[in-house]
Amino acid sequence: MFKKPIEAKALQRLSGADRKKLRRTTKERFPLASDADIDALLPLKAEITVAKLPNRVHIYGVEGGLPVLFDVDGRGNDIFPTVYALWIVPELLPSFVLKGGEVSRFVIGGADLMFPGISIPSEGFPSFLAGQPWAVKVPGNAAPIAVGTTMMSSADALKAGLRGKALRVLHYYRDFLWELAEGRYIPNGGFLEDIVVEDPALCTTSHTSDAPGDILNDALDTVIDKNEQLLDIPVVHAEEDTDSLHGDSKNDDLGEMAADMMKLNVSVSVSAEEQNEVRGHGAQSNEIDALLDKCLLQALHTTVKDKDLPLSGSILWSNHVLACRPAGITLDIKRSSHKKLSKWLQSKCSAGLISAKEDKHKKEIILLSVNRAHPDYISFKPEKRVTEFVDQKPDSSAADAHQTRSQLEVVEIYKSSAHVNLIFTSVGSDTGKYYTAPEATDVVFRYIERENLTNPMNKAVVVLDATLCDALFKGTIKKGVMYPTEIQKKDLGATFLNRMQAFHRVSRDSEVAVRKGSIRPIQIMAERRQGNKKVTRVSGVEYFLMDAESLASELQKKFACSTSVSELPGKKGQYEVVVQGGVIDDLAKHLVDYYGVPKRYIEFNITAKVL
Repeated sequence: MFKKPIEAKALQRLSGADRKKLRRTTKERFPLASDADIDALLPLKAEITVAKLPNRVHIYGVEGGLPVLFDVDGRGNDIFPTVYALWIVPELLPSFVLKGGEVSRFVIGGADLMFPGISIPSEGFPSFLAGQPWAVKVPGNAAPIAVGTTMMSSADALKAGLRGKALRVLHYYRDFLWELAEGRYIPNGGFLEDIVVEDPALCTTSHTSDAPGDILNDALDTVIDKNEQLLDIPVVHAEEDTDSLHGDSKNDDLGEMAADMMKLNVSVSVSAEEQNEVRGHGAQSNEIDALLDKCLLQALHTTVKDKDLPLSGSILWSNHVLACRPAGITLDIKRSSHKKLSKWLQSKCSAGLISAKEDKHKKEIILLSVNRAHPDYISFKPEKRVTEFVDQKPDSSAADAHQTRSQLEVVEIYKSSAHVNLIFTSVGSDTGKYYTAPEATDVVFRYIERENLTNPMNKAVVVLDATLCDALFKGTIKKGVMYPTEIQKKDLGATFLNRMQAFHRVSRDSEVAVRKGSIRPIQIMAERRQGNKKVTRVSGVEYFLMDAESLASELQKKFACSTSVSELPGKKGQYEVVVQGGVIDDLAKHLVDYYGVPKRYIEFNITAKVL
C-alpha cells in the first residue's frame, strides 16, 4: 500500500470531538489495548493531525509529525497502527513470529506473509479470524516490523495444511509511510521518555528535506539533533552518500534491512546527571534508613511500653516514631529504601527486633511484642530529651498546592461490654466511657498487676483466674473443651479488644461524630454508559463529615463537568454524588489531598455497565 511515494492532498487538525471519536474507535478496534496504551498513542492534550491521501487513505499523526495510525478506507472501519505505534506499544496487536531473520527480507521488501514462513509456538497455532489486524515480528525481538490483515481464519489455515497467504502486508519497516517521519523513531515527551534506537541506520535521513509527504516541523528536528548528539551518530544525507543507503542491488538492500531487523531494539538511555541523581538518592535512602532505625529504637526504649501492645502501625508511627525524630528533621518513609511502613516493620520482624502481623480486616500491620533482649536494643543508648507529638508536614510542592481544607481525624475506640465489665469495675474504670486501644489494654494489664497474675517462671505468660478467663473466653469455647489456664501477653490485648464493643470517632475541626462498629469506607465507582460515555459515582462521604452538596459543587468546578446528588434508595441520610466523566483517580486524589481522607478508607469499583 505504501510501496510508492505518497503525497498528502490535505492536512488538517482534528477537533476535540474528532479526537475523542478517534480514541474511542482505536479502543474498539484493538481490544488488547489498555487505557494507558491509548494515552501513549493518542495523548489527551496532544495535537492530532490527519493527512488525506488521493487513494482515500487517512494517516493520523501526533504533534504534527509522527504517524501512529492509518485508515485504509478513510471511514474509520479499517484502522491500523503504524510500525512507529507498534514500537511504542509492542503488544497492541497479536503477532506472527517469523521462522528466521532471513524471512524478514521478503516482508520488508513488500511481499505478503506466507504460512510456511511463520514459526508455530509450542502451545499451538494461534486462533484468529479472517480480516483481523496482526503484526509481524522477527525471532528474539519485541519490535514489530510489519502490520497487515489476515487472509483466512486459523481453522481454514489448518484445513489447508498451513499453506498459502497468512497476512496481507499493508505497511512495513522502511516503506514510504515510514519515511513520513524521515525513517527515524523520534523519542518525544508525549510518548516514551529517554528511549533511543540502537541501530544507527534508523537515525539517517533517506531523502531530501523537501521530500513528498514530509510533515515534521522544526521542533521535532531539534529533538532529532539532540538524540543524534547523545548517541554520537553521524547524519548521512541522500545527496552525499546515496550508495550507503540504497546499495548497488535490490538484494543487497533487502539483506541490509533484514540484518537491521535482527539488531533492532529499544533501550533506556540514562544521562550522567540522572545516574548521579540515582546514586545520590541511594545514599540518601541509606541515611533515612539509619534515622528510621534510630527513631524506632528510641521509641521502644522511651514511649512504647509492653502494656500498650498490641499497637497499630499507624499509631506507632505517628505517636512514637515521629515523636522521637531529631528537632527540625523531616522523616518520610517514602524516601527510605522500604517505601512503605509495613515493609519497614516486616524487615524489623525478620531481624528479630519486634514481632508484628498484618490485620487482614483492617489491612494494617500490628506491633505485637518487642524483643528487649535483641542486641540492637541492648546496645542502643536512648537520648534523654523531651519528646513532642507534632504532626509531620509534607514538604513536597504538590502538598503545598493542595492544602487540606480541614483537619480530619479517624480513631477506632472501644466501650466496655457485659463480657469485660467486671475487669473495668475491679480497677475502678468507668464502663460507660470510650477508650482507645492502648487505654483499653491498659485496663486489663492493671487488673493483672493488681491480682498478680503474671507467671513467675515466664514473664511473657499470664495465668488466668476465673474472672479474666470468663472475660476473654466465656461463650467462645465449645462444650466439652477445657478452658485455657494461661495466655501469652502478646495475644492478651487483641483478645481483650475483641470482647469489647467497637466504635469509631470521626472529628473534623470542631465537629465530632461517634458511631458504632468499624468505619465504612468511601465507595468510588466508574460506569461505562452507552456511546462510551463514563460516569463516576461516589458514596459514603457523610461518614467523614463531608457534605454531599458541597462536594458536588466543588467537583463541578474542578473537573468542568456536570454533577448531581441523590439519596440512596432505602438508606436515609446517605447520598451519592454522580460526576459526568471517568475521573475516578482524580476524584480519589482530591478526597485525600483536600479533605484528608486516608487512602485505606477509599474503595474502588470499575464496572462495564451499559445504561
